[in-house]
Amino acid sequence: MTETPKPATLVDALTPVAVLICLLGLSVYLYGDNSSYGANQIALLIAGGVAALIGIKNGHGWAGIEAGIVRGISSALGAILILLAVGSLIGTWILAGTVPTMIYFGLQIINPAFFYVTSCLICVLVSVTIGSSWTTAGTVGVALIGISHGLGLPLEITAGAIISGAYFGDKMSPLSDTTNLAPAVSGTDLFSHIGHMVWTTTPSILLALLIFLVIGLSGDGTATETDMSATLSVLEQHFNIDILTLVPMVLVLGMAYKKVPAFPTIMIGALLGGGVAVLLQPQAVAAFAADSSHSDVLRNLDAVWTALFDGFSITTDNPAVNDLLSRGGMSSMLNTVWLILCALTFGSILEQTGLLQRLVLSALKLVHGTGSLITTVIFTCIGTNIMTGDQYIGIVLPGRMFKAEFARRGLDPKNLSRTLEDSATITSALIPWNTCGAYMASTLGVATFAYLPFAFFNLINPFVAILYAMMNFRIVPLEVSAESPEVAESADSQPG
Repeated sequence: MTETPKPATLVDALTPVAVLICLLGLSVYLYGDNSSYGANQIALLIAGGVAALIGIKNGHGWAGIEAGIVRGISSALGAILILLAVGSLIGTWILAGTVPTMIYFGLQIINPAFFYVTSCLICVLVSVTIGSSWTTAGTVGVALIGISHGLGLPLEITAGAIISGAYFGDKMSPLSDTTNLAPAVSGTDLFSHIGHMVWTTTPSILLALLIFLVIGLSGDGTATETDMSATLSVLEQHFNIDILTLVPMVLVLGMAYKKVPAFPTIMIGALLGGGVAVLLQPQAVAAFAADSSHSDVLRNLDAVWTALFDGFSITTDNPAVNDLLSRGGMSSMLNTVWLILCALTFGSILEQTGLLQRLVLSALKLVHGTGSLITTVIFTCIGTNIMTGDQYIGIVLPGRMFKAEFARRGLDPKNLSRTLEDSATITSALIPWNTCGAYMASTLGVATFAYLPFAFFNLINPFVAILYAMMNFRIVPLEVSAESPEVAESADSQPG
């Protein structure tokens, strides 16, 4: 007869977290910006090993722990495939002239003073339409980074604007997976959930847009007219700037809008980019091919194939353009995949051994009223994002753990679903080893901690949610969820 494992103590649960914090701090101290290229991965695995030893001490078998790791990693395989596909897409879209064309026209159209706020709004519109922050960042986001580079604007602020807009749209779109997951976990319906989120997300995005506008108006890009002219000249010299090169982007956004699964959508876009490159960029393809002695067919195949797995590279007289356009390929995402696998291993061990649940239960002891309940959920979701490296676990686990407490206190479940999105969804992009943070850093080419201070929407939204909770504003009691707006409005003034 198998012995039941002992419940984890709070010391058990805190020990691997403390080890991880110490190791990550040491990693950053020793390796700085390069810490995510191996040092952080080792820190996560060592902390996971400590958690596994604690689990074994409490009676968990290694076979069960290993099965938990496999389940945790399996849950993220779809995201890993998307990540690899985006690497291919970036490579072929540069070769096809898709990205260079967007950069070329963007440099001439967008006013540098309004660039940040414009970038954020563009990503809001695209992400609301297609329901995916990842696809938004991997398509228009890449182009906006290129335009920012050409204008001489700080890339970290641009990345913050892209992520702010992409996550607002992802959060509010009925097509988004997280927007569907949060109400499903909480026990409410999709459109009640979206309607309730309007109250916290609208002021958050408006404040973020205002900050981006002020930053843009108060600073100038470092690029001179000569620099911009030189960049435009290099783009014209090495690529055929043609509106037809945007066909792959239009197709990808259209497929995303139609809810075609992300991995085939992005891979089809990457392959189409290769086809467009052969048709419209024969000069770039010929220059990029490894062996010019091959026949035209083999040379084209070589160039497209290389762009898919190893990205595109270019050598011009303009070093800035070389850095800007030498990117992409599945190989460029392998370090990110490594980071994600190690983070998921750590998080899966915590969950399998009951250590994560013990931390959440301890957090419930801090709850005394509605304000503290919602605040506790927010910090629990953020903590789960940090410890497990996956936003879906950050939504599902706290959602399950706090659902009964919301019902016991007579609170409509849409309060919980909104809180899950106000915390788990949008802070996932701010954690370097989280699947979302790793993805954004790899796709946009800006380190997570570099863009974090400028992802204003993602930073502001949790505080707005906490403020609402403390003021008991727009917190809907269970019994008035189906009543008139007037009744719900009057309930806002009731004490928590």
